[in-house]
Amino acid sequence: MGEVYRAHDTKLNRDVAIKVLLPAVANDPERLARFSREAQLLASLNHPHIAHIHGLEESSGVRALVMELVDGPTLADRIAQGPIPLAEALVIAKQVADALEAAHEQGIIHRDLKPANIKVREDGTVKVLDFGLAKALDPTASAANAMNSPTLSVHATQAGLILGTAAYMSPEQARGKAVDKRADIWAFGCVLYEMLTGRRAFEGEDVTDTIAAVVRGEPDWNALPSDTPEQIRLLLKRCLEKDRRARVSDIGVARFLMTETIPTSAQILSAQSTARPPSRIAAGVSIGLVSGIILTAIAVWTVSRLRPQPARQPVRFAIGLPSGLPMMINGADRDLAISPDGSHVVYRVGTAPQTRLMLRALNELEAHAIVSVPQIREPFVSADGRWIGFFTPGELRKVSIIGGAPIMICKATFPRGASWGEDDTIVFGASEPGVGLLRVPAGGGEPNPLTTVETSKGESRHAFPFILPGGRGVLFTIWRGVQAEVAVLDLKTGTRKTLIRGGSHAEYAETGHLVYAAAGTL
Repeated sequence: MGEVYRAHDTKLNRDVAIKVLLPAVANDPERLARFSREAQLLASLNHPHIAHIHGLEESSGVRALVMELVDGPTLADRIAQGPIPLAEALVIAKQVADALEAAHEQGIIHRDLKPANIKVREDGTVKVLDFGLAKALDPTASAANAMNSPTLSVHATQAGLILGTAAYMSPEQARGKAVDKRADIWAFGCVLYEMLTGRRAFEGEDVTDTIAAVVRGEPDWNALPSDTPEQIRLLLKRCLEKDRRARVSDIGVARFLMTETIPTSAQILSAQSTARPPSRIAAGVSIGLVSGIILTAIAVWTVSRLRPQPARQPVRFAIGLPSGLPMMINGADRDLAISPDGSHVVYRVGTAPQTRLMLRALNELEAHAIVSVPQIREPFVSADGRWIGFFTPGELRKVSIIGGAPIMICKATFPRGASWGEDDTIVFGASEPGVGLLRVPAGGGEPNPLTTVETSKGESRHAFPFILPGGRGVLFTIWRGVQAEVAVLDLKTGTRKTLIRGGSHAEYAETGHLVYAAAGTL
């Protein structure tokens, strides 16, 4: 960027940082104009964890950026002394996340987040430096040291050109694609990993090797301290998803995971003392008939599940409802859900528009409200039992099974069933004509089409998905007007096969059965 000086503002009687622009920028009218526009936008950021830009000045032909002077070492200096203890690292990371969130809310992307751009004062206050300046400055690349190299770029910032710092750039940056705030989330994951391990997530002998590691390599997850909480490990893996569609889509999610202590599934669902509760569903459907159907379409799944099961006794119990709040079962909606291990029941109560989701553990006598928002629909439980997904008008949301604020996953209209897979993706249906199944990362993002409604064959919509164990395929219902049929989609090959004509709402039981609705019967 240029040389940095400590200076004193005599007009306002304060110390400031002066960053003198490189001649390549100062003497290029186009680049200087772009930089001036960016500086004006960045000056609008006013946040306690963002170093403020005071102005762009010129004196005797020298142009310089006047910025808030932040005393203290950089985070890179701190990491050079060794890994940072978890508690201290999370305090720093939360402040970085706060800064990113404030900038992202104004449409500003950092593009070059790294430890060298983060200052830590003696009192622990964090300041993030150089917001957006990677785009504004476009400096010359150097291959001398990939880890400390200046920002890589060429003479523009549009899609198709590389912009970022090698060791912290996202795969889409490395490939020269256009970036959004998810590039900052990737860099945030790199920084948090480096704080906890004392080493970079992606390393190489030079810039080329480093970019190759970013695009194709994986961090050494075993390098994380043994006491790293499970949700922090999950956060790092979701921040460092190479496919940005599967990456954490909002830094607010990262801040939540660092703030909340989320127990493991063993802690949450500890009611396994003597007799394991019944599984999600059990019905006397002919195992020979259904197994034959399954074997035709999904042999791998069924063979792995067709094994002797311990005898289980039926469990009968009543669910009491809060006073004045009836249970709501709306038409074909799935307004009651059972956790995969059968230990919890989630159901909707209330009258529109005021609704609640109630959670009842089978080893407890009373249910309790888990979330209360208007017009809740179709709850479902994550594969690990930690989260409850549900729909509200226009949105797909989730809430921790231990409570807390709901988190929006994506926009969703006219939902018709959802299923949460073991790979932390959600498949859901829509009742809009011609719309097939959609898939979205549970961490948030844009839904992507999973199936195509074949209107030429009389299909009107696809609904009520159920992700099969192992994530190999999805059961779903195909509607042809008022006629329904159960089909299975092979996620590996993309092929699908009709299993049961006249059936709908199919689910797979771990006994090897399919359970489905047909002609008013189960």
